[in-house]
Amino acid sequence: MGVKDTLLPEFDQEMAATRLVLTRVPEASFGWRPHERSHALGGLVTHLAQIPHWGCAILTHDGHDLASDGAPVTPLSTLADVLGRFDRHVSEVRLALLDMVDAQLQAPWALRRGGHLILSMPKIAALRRFVLHHTIHHRGQLTMYLRLQGVPLPPLYGPSADEST
Repeated sequence: MGVKDTLLPEFDQEMAATRLVLTRVPEASFGWRPHERSHALGGLVTHLAQIPHWGCAILTHDGHDLASDGAPVTPLSTLADVLGRFDRHVSEVRLALLDMVDAQLQAPWALRRGGHLILSMPKIAALRRFVLHHTIHHRGQLTMYLRLQGVPLPPLYGPSADEST
């Protein structure tokens, strides 16, 4: 079994769970925020839709320099746009992952700020950390946003308090 074979089922399950939560977002509440220092709901779901794209950058480059970050992503205004971007990015990173061999996935990837090395790890570890774990973190935030909006939460790792299937 190859390295990617251990990642693909986890990737597929977490992306499907994230998409399921995204489908519950009430578009009319995109401007709502639970606290003045919190992101608006529309900004959070836009961020979730963008995170898988980082996977392609991790798989196709040897690193990322935070000093060269571009302009922030403009929040999407419709749920259809959020789901479309999410689906496109998930598909792109999955296809890129399928084309990789173990040696490529185990190659080093580095995060830098200018000339300063912040961290270095194998590409597969960077993909888990910056795509899977980051997605799970923000999906958790999103479930709290939805709970505060009175939106029933779907089952993710088992039944939710709102649904038993």
